[in-house]
Amino acid sequence: MSTDISELRNLAGFIGACLVDSDTGFMLGSEEGDPSFNLEIAAAANTEVLRAKNAAMKMLGLGGDHIEDILISLGTQYHLIRPLAANPAVFVYVALERKAANLGLARLTLKSVETTLKI
Repeated sequence: MSTDISELRNLAGFIGACLVDSDTGFMLGSEEGDPSFNLEIAAAANTEVLRAKNAAMKMLGLGGDHIEDILISLGTQYHLIRPLAANPAVFVYVALERKAANLGLARLTLKSVETTLKI
């Protein structure tokens, strides 16, 4: 099993990242940038975001499709959620400072990191 998400730390504006089991909301791995940002709370809360989106897709009859990523744009931050293609019950979450972040590069890096994970 490989849960190394340390490459995300190199993203401009990095606040924090974690690998999360969406069945439980527990972190399988994490990378802390800003110590005041609570990754455990973020993992649990974003589990609910992912569950809600999956439920919405089911209600819309989109059950045959899948979530590539979810972007939440705040005034000062970006939050990205990416379920693993190989195991959609696990997702990578990253928070970035909006002023410094390059959203396109962040999405590409998240996709690249996903390919290295073995869960």
